[in-house]
Amino acid sequence: MVRCTHFTKELSVGEVAARSGVAVSTLHFYEAQGLITGWRNSGNHRRYSRDVLRRVAVIKVAQRAGIPLATIREALQSLPEGRTPTVEDWARLSASWRAELDGRIQRLTRLRDQLDSCIGCGCLSLASCPLRNPWDELSEQGPGPRLLDPDPS
Repeated sequence: MVRCTHFTKELSVGEVAARSGVAVSTLHFYEAQGLITGWRNSGNHRRYSRDVLRRVAVIKVAQRAGIPLATIREALQSLPEGRTPTVEDWARLSASWRAELDGRIQRLTRLRDQLDSCIGCGCLSLASCPLRNPWDELSEQGPGPRLLDPDPS
């Protein structure tokens, strides 16, 4: 049995990295992006409160779901006094991301289904090819493959 003989409320950047499974450089990046906060002690060593572990976990889960860091930052900043998300907070935050994720899933499914029948060059299905754009007619709608992904958000 492992016994904890030393328990502090603050953690070094290395301890947070080891406990959270992210690199020290990632923690520095998160801090620079305003996702987590820390401070320096009298020895000029970076320190974090223990609740940063939950915050990093929320960031990692949201990133795996494809949520942009700017959106994650906004969500975390919406918490009172910048506190760590509770179960209720997570339910609210994740619900607000659901529509975005559903839209992304629909676009990816449509893209996958369209790519199954298109080889992208010398296409034998010119009438229905989502890459076909004679005389660059679709340029007025914006850049990118307009038919392949009509809602590139």
